[in-house]
Amino acid sequence: MVHVHPANAGQLGAWDGAQGAYWAAQADRFDRSVARYDAAFLAAADLRPGERVLDVGCGTGRTTREAARRTGSALGVDLSSAMLEVARRRAAEEGLTGARFEQADAQVAAFPPAGFDVAISRTGAMFFADPVAALANVGRALVPGGRLVLLVWQALEANEWMTEILGALAAGRPLPAPPPGAPGPFSLADPARLREVLAASGHRQVEVEGLTEPEWFGSDVDDALAFVLGLAGWLLEGRDDAARERAVADLRRRLEAHAGPDGVEFGSAAWLVTARRP
Repeated sequence: MVHVHPANAGQLGAWDGAQGAYWAAQADRFDRSVARYDAAFLAAADLRPGERVLDVGCGTGRTTREAARRTGSALGVDLSSAMLEVARRRAAEEGLTGARFEQADAQVAAFPPAGFDVAISRTGAMFFADPVAALANVGRALVPGGRLVLLVWQALEANEWMTEILGALAAGRPLPAPPPGAPGPFSLADPARLREVLAASGHRQVEVEGLTEPEWFGSDVDDALAFVLGLAGWLLEGRDDAARERAVADLRRRLEAHAGPDGVEFGSAAWLVTARRP
């Protein structure tokens, strides 16, 4: 069993359980959903041949593999054994011997001190119970002057993909609000908190840039509907059949309104964050 901080046990249960298995099964779809952010994210990382890269929350390894292509050496870490299996298989298929993957909690993992030149995390840094401790641990793994690049979601209300899904499937029911700063997609959505977390974890020269891109959910309405229900169908739990049918019909209408020549897309907004280890 992978060693995790006790506060991250819930995340391990989700990502190394059904949630991670669904993401592994839908690897191509999840990668495509955020693919429009990749160019800016990788440009900010400015990866160079010979550099050693740590990819935190690597999932099925798309960014790790791209880092290995550019530098020759990248380690991806994640809590999900199912997603890491996909990552390893795809790296082998692509002949990327420099891409390695380990199941680890980056908050407590024993990374080699100053063992990496760059650390990256595409939509992974928001899920730590203690982001200060996690990013401090990642920072200790960087050489002096080493670079950190994060992509994290802006606030929920800036992300149409989430407000539309919740609007349909929650159907007016209040959802339990997590405590401020609790692990989740929007835990680092406040730029002021982002800066505080990075400063407290020992990073300097922090820059936060806002990005907006369409997020892809499917090739057509039926495709997107099946995907969203697989991802967020738990919101319908406890409803009677009539209420479920109304919610799914509402979701279908919203997907139809966002269908275009490239498929079903919703607006999204993220922060691109760069920092350096002193």
